Amino acid sequence: MSAPLDIPVIKTERLIRRGPQERDFQAFATFAASERTALVGGPHSRFRSWGAFLATFGHWAMRGFGIWMMEHRATGATAGRIGMIHQDGWSEPELGWHIYEGHEGQELADEGALAARAHAARHQGLDRVISHIAADNSRSQALARRLGAQRDRDSEARIATWDPTPVTVWRHAPQPGGQS
Repeated sequence: MSAPLDIPVIKTERLIRRGPQERDFQAFATFAASERTALVGGPHSRFRSWGAFLATFGHWAMRGFGIWMMEHRATGATAGRIGMIHQDGWSEPELGWHIYEGHEGQELADEGALAARAHAARHQGLDRVISHIAADNSRSQALARRLGAQRDRDSEARIATWDPTPVTVWRHAPQPGGQS
């Protein structure tokens, strides 16, 4: 069953970015329950993960943009999530990513983030976006640098929790065709 939302599908060499499907939930819940999510407000129970998974649809419906699931084209596996999110209380939209176990180190996040960021600038009016990255999340900081983002400021953000989390805000450069 699919949602009646018009979530764009973006294909690159190795990835398909698309709206969530029920078959993605097991990979989503496994990631959410892992200690890897400590830097993004986790870990979470399967019950709480279901609500967060469904919130993806609500974000697309309310904001007109959101997070895509990343499907590995060669295997059909759910490799992670990537896209734009603007949580309540945040000053501006963010480009965010989660890469699931077994898909790290393949530059899938780079490929997915570049395509998501370009699409957001051209089609959703989201240019020079930010990424909130926890101070001790060296892998996400390295990805932000590879994407050409610059450290902008230290801040606090509510990252999937009720309590503010200290983060560094990284600013992405203007995109060709963007509306900065």
